Formats: sequence, structure tokens, C-alpha cells
Amino acid sequence: MLTTPGRAGCSLPRFAARSASRRYTPQARTIASAAVYRAPSTTTNNVRDAPAEAPSLPQGTSRRNTIKSAKPFSDFLTDNYHRQHDYLRISLTERCNLRCVYCMPEEGVPLSPQKELLTTPEIVMLSSVFVSQGVNKIRLTGGEPTIRKDILSLMQQLGSLRPYGLRELCLTTNGLALHRKLDNMVEAGLTGVNLSLDTLDPFQFQIMTRRKGFDAVMKSMDKVLQLNRHGAGIKLKINCVVMRGINDREILPFVEMTREKDIEIRFIEYMPFDGNKWNKNKMVSYSEMLDRIREKYPTLEKVQDHKNDTSKTWKIPGFMGKIGFITSMTHNFCGTCNRLRITSDGNLKVCLFGNAEVSLRDILRESNNGDPIEAEAYEAMKQIEMTRRQTALAEPTKPLGLAPNEQHLLDIIGMAVKRKKEKHAGIGELEHMKNRPMILIDPIGDSAGSMLALKTPRHRGNPRHVASGMRTVPPSYLLMLQRSALGLQQHRLFSHIAARLDDKSTKPKLTHVSQSGSAHMVSIADKTPTKRTAKAVCTVRFTDEVAIRLIQENQMKKGDVLGVARIAGIMAAKRTPDLIPLCHPIAISKVSVDVFTQEGRTEGAGVDTAFTVEIEATVSCEGKTGVEMEALTAASTAALTVYDMCKAVDKGMVIEGLRVVYKEGGKSGTWVEGVHTE
Repeated sequence: MLTTPGRAGCSLPRFAARSASRRYTPQARTIASAAVYRAPSTTTNNVRDAPAEAPSLPQGTSRRNTIKSAKPFSDFLTDNYHRQHDYLRISLTERCNLRCVYCMPEEGVPLSPQKELLTTPEIVMLSSVFVSQGVNKIRLTGGEPTIRKDILSLMQQLGSLRPYGLRELCLTTNGLALHRKLDNMVEAGLTGVNLSLDTLDPFQFQIMTRRKGFDAVMKSMDKVLQLNRHGAGIKLKINCVVMRGINDREILPFVEMTREKDIEIRFIEYMPFDGNKWNKNKMVSYSEMLDRIREKYPTLEKVQDHKNDTSKTWKIPGFMGKIGFITSMTHNFCGTCNRLRITSDGNLKVCLFGNAEVSLRDILRESNNGDPIEAEAYEAMKQIEMTRRQTALAEPTKPLGLAPNEQHLLDIIGMAVKRKKEKHAGIGELEHMKNRPMILIDPIGDSAGSMLALKTPRHRGNPRHVASGMRTVPPSYLLMLQRSALGLQQHRLFSHIAARLDDKSTKPKLTHVSQSGSAHMVSIADKTPTKRTAKAVCTVRFTDEVAIRLIQENQMKKGDVLGVARIAGIMAAKRTPDLIPLCHPIAISKVSVDVFTQEGRTEGAGVDTAFTVEIEATVSCEGKTGVEMEALTAASTAALTVYDMCKAVDKGMVIEGLRVVYKEGGKSGTWVEGVHTE
């Protein structure tokens, strides 16, 4: 990118040299666009919110006529509570170069195979579909989005959607690599940056992120402020997750940053996600933070929030910046939620705290025989569409990059949006509800995709979970979807087994049976110690909701069912060699047992509503043999504990579905339920 000498001997982007005094307008940021046509101004759904850079009206068209002919907001993106979803968050990668304590487990998370992640053309195609229906703001998230190799090219292609209604292109980042790419991102159309920074102490930064990098983050923040002084117009927000006893003492130093910096510091209530060891006592509430700030800054005053703001905004008179509070735990903002999320493996989440998802990736790839859509296939699709438009002599009002099966996508998106609940669960339920780790949301790849792959993460291919939450889909259609998902899973699994059977060197055999047929313990003397992990799941199904309610309210006479089950599972994993005769005693390095309640509608499966306790046990070791048996023992013992503590209330409950769903390490490599990857 061309640069021009700037103040203090630094090099500033080309746009800064044009004018250091005027505000940098979106027109100045426009790059060479992949878009061929200019959309008419009627693509703006809400005239009052129309951006200054909206395309000019066609010659002879009056503004009054344009207003009269404005189309209503898309029904596909409007839920049953009349919320219009015009804000789309897209996760570009599952990977991150930090390990923040509130975001992901210390050991990281299992990553999806590359082929299961969205390609750049697929992200552009999905974005085009959403923009064509009224989405005017896209935020790129992760993992850490800046570590995606082609992020600049992707942002340029997304920038080409501006003539069709996209007004804001934003980025949420940890800032480690931002300063190196920021100039080009601004040229591509970047309008906002949310920078994650939880401490102003370099040593505390390393503790909270489990990595170094504080100086790089501060360099990125300073770079944004520098560009803004020269007219870049980037909205800069600093996101700080506040945890009691860890960084809550830094609330006031963060507030002080707003004195001379035009930024918004946003304090976020600590939220529960898989693996972040959430504890209610660690959470500092919005009201408590506000009281602390008022003690030092009594003139603190409320700022009028916009309708869809997630943050409650305040300001200290005389300070340049503002202060915001994201109060997901104590004061939800569900009533005005306008956000949808696409995970990096292509699943649509209509609520951050919801565990139901629908696979848009699999629907999109139907137009390419189920294969990932790479650049070559994408260009061919665009050429076909361009030819069709020229032949039809139609005035295009939609982006050229729309998916060929756009209507199918919209139907599925519409059904998912219509199922969005009025509000998410409360604090007492969220801490026990299964969800993805935060790093995988804003994401574990699905091994059994389907045309409508609604699922609870990590419980893949189970018809009960596929059906969970389905309230508007006809039973016959749902049954077809279930068969599709299971059929694909079985096809992949059986194909793998058949390939191995054809290879005589890998012919399956029982390892614990000698040639004479007697049982024996397998020798592991010659094996090399490696890091090994296994995950097993199990379900306790109740006949009605009584037991579930008592568990959730901790009213069982025998005590805390979920807590006792967790402890029982952990203890059982350690005693596996004492229970299973041919298991080797091994030094377990870690055991985690997650136990949570769940309710799901299963129309078409013979049950109206399922009330279950779901159990997931993860065991790790550094050793010569795997820990599948330890994981299975932990899950089954936890389930038996739930049964024992609840049998007085529900004698008809059933324990089912005990199985290993994931393992890694050793000679056989990584295995995910239904799929084997070498």
C-alpha cells in the first residue's frame, strides 16, 4: 500500500495525506469492487438509518417515491417477537494465539478438520444472502480473525457488498497482529474495531491470556487512534471481561483511559462457557461496577443508548471517551437483540447462549456436490449467474455472489430465526447448560452434517438431539432430515470400515484375546508415551419434568445432584483399573466431568418433550495407552449417581447412550464419532 510521510517521521496511509483535518468518509475507503452492478437505493430498508454513502438515486427517481416503494424488512430475518436481525457476526477461524482464562480451556479445544470450515467464497456467499435480506452490519470474529491468512482479501470482497446495503464492516480482535494489517483493512472498508484487553498490567496480561503480547496489543490500540486523528473514522471499543479477584481492581484505571482518548471502554460481566471454569462468585455485576466508578467519579452520567445496543453507556463530563457495560448475566438485552452468528464451521446460532445450531455450510455445498466451494468453483458460479442476468435483461438488485440455492438457505434461516426464544436462560440455568467454548462461538466441527443439522455441540448424529428445539418443522420433514443426517454419518463410517477391511494388514481383531481364545492383558512395554485424551457421553432420561426442576433448584433430598455426580465421575475414572480387570493402571493427568440438565422437543420421534441430564467426561494422560475406559467409567458412574439420587422421584428414568465420542493420541491418531482422521 502506498504511504506518505506523516507527522513525527512516521508513514501514514494514503488517505491521511489527502486530508488531516476532515473526517475520513466511507467513500474515501472504497476499493476496487468485485460487484458488477450498482443496486438501487431501495435496498436500504430503514430510510431514517440510511448511510451517507448510500448509492445515488437513479436518474428521474424522487426521494419521496423511493420512500413509498421501500420494501419491508425481510420476514426471513424477523422472529416471532418482531425482532429484526440486521447484524451478522461471522467467525473466521477456531484458532487463537491467546488462551484467555474466560474464553477457552488451558489445553485449547479440539479443532475441526480444515474441510469442515467455511472457505472464503462460502463466507462471501453467505454474507451476500444475509445482506440481500437487510443485514447492514457484519462483524468478523474468531477465534482470532487476524490470523486467517486471507483476511484482507476476504474483507475486500465483503466491502463490495456496500452498494447493496452493507454499512458497517467491523472486527473483534485481541490486537496482537492488528497493527500490521490495519492500514489495508481500513482501505478495504473497516469501520469499527473491538479490541479485547482485560488488564493494563503486562504481567497480569500474561497470567490472564497464558501468553505474552501486551506491547503488541497496546501498539494496535495506538495505531487505531493515530489513524483516527487523520480521519479514518474507526469506532474503537475496548472489551474488558471483569473477574473478581483477578482484574476487578483495574476498573478505575480503565475508566481513566477515557479522559484523553476517544474510545469506549466496555466492561463485560463474566459469562459461563464450556471449559472456562465459571463461578458465580467470580462475577462482578453491572451495579457493583457502577457503584465503584461513582465513588471516584460522582458526576458520571447516563448516555442515551441506541435501540439495539448491547452496552449500557455512561460518560464522565469532560472526558473524551465513554464507558459501557455489557450485562448479559444480570440485565439481559434480549428484547432488542438483532444479532445472528455464523460459526467458523458454518453453523447458524440465533442466540449466543443457545445450544441449538443449524448448518448453513452443508446446505450451501449442495450446489457443489457436497464439496467445499473454493475460488475456482465460486468464479464459475458467478459467471453462470452473470450470463443468466444478461440473458434475462434484468436489472440486478442483489449481489452477484449469491448462492445458487439461495431460496433453500433462506427457508432454513427463516425457520431457525422463528425458533429464537424471547430471552436466554437465567444465571442459574446458564452455568449448567451445555454450550460451545467461547472460542468456538464468536466458533467443534460436526461429523454428521445434514440439510438441517440442528444439534447440541458434541452430541452429534443422535436423532434426539437433531430434533431438539424443533417447534415449527412438520414431523414428516423432520424425519427426512434425521434420516439424512444419520445416513451421511453411517455412509462415512461404513466407508471407512470397508476400506480398512480391504487392507489385510489392518484387519480388525480383538486385542485382549489371545490366539488360543483366552483373555489376557495387552503388553504396552514397547509403546511410546504420548498425550492422550478421550471423551465419553451418557444420558439419563426422565419420564417427566419433576426431577429436572428439583435438580435445577437444588431441592433433591439427597443434595446437589449435579455436583455429586461430577465428583463421583472423577473418582471413578481414577479407580478404573480396579473395576475393569484388563485395564492398565495409568497416571491420569486430568479428569473433567460436565453434568447439565436439558429439555428438548422431539416431535416425530415418539416423545413430546424429553427431560434429560447430559453427562460428558473428558480424561487426559501422558502415557502408553489410551483413556477411553477411564472416560466411559467416569460418565457411567456419574449417570448411576444421578439415578441413585433421583430414583425416589422418578422410578422410570433410563440411562442410555453411553459411548466414546472423541479420542486423540497414540498410533491411531484422532478419532471423532463417525469419522476417522489420520
